[in-house]
Amino acid sequence: MSTCSLEAKARAWMPYLFLVLVSLTLTSCQTLREVGQLRNVDFRLDRVTNAQLAGVNLSQLERPEDLGPVDLLNIGNAVRRGEVPLSFSVIIEGTNPADNSMSARMTALDWTLLLNERETISGAFAEETVLEPGVPTDIRFPVELNLVEFFDGGARDLVNLALSLAGDGPPTNVQFQAEPTIRTPLGPMRYGEPITIVHRTVGNDAAQ
Repeated sequence: MSTCSLEAKARAWMPYLFLVLVSLTLTSCQTLREVGQLRNVDFRLDRVTNAQLAGVNLSQLERPEDLGPVDLLNIGNAVRRGEVPLSFSVIIEGTNPADNSMSARMTALDWTLLLNERETISGAFAEETVLEPGVPTDIRFPVELNLVEFFDGGARDLVNLALSLAGDGPPTNVQFQAEPTIRTPLGPMRYGEPITIVHRTVGNDAAQ
């Protein structure tokens, strides 16, 4: 094939190559916009529900003295065994600013829970969540940890900490470090490093 023929074919393909390059550029810009929008989403701890300590429902309790004899026995036995499971549901509210031009589509959220600035457990929320502009959206996931692995003290101290998470008891600082993943035209994209998305003090006399 002559050089002239090759040059002619190359010229014929130039418009198509140009369209491909434009398409890739637009896709990259779309990806950058979506990443930027997720970084503008405001996350806050809305509430904690369904708190249970060693199988004891804490929703109706305000202080350790409200525990019945059976509850005290169950928690005391759990402390002696070194297994004091605390479980609760976390509801995080995500708000995509109203002036964003498109939705932020989060597909995963890897998180680490800190209580009173002490790192405890980590987990992953893996349900796709669409955050529409200007519409607060609840993100709910369960948390369970063994308190004695992270906190010293007797049964009363552990109960007070658990009651704080349920909305009563001494103030407790709750913080989440998280790494979101968003869906983009180029595939899933994760943040390069964890961000603090939730930071709140709960319990009696806590600042709201």
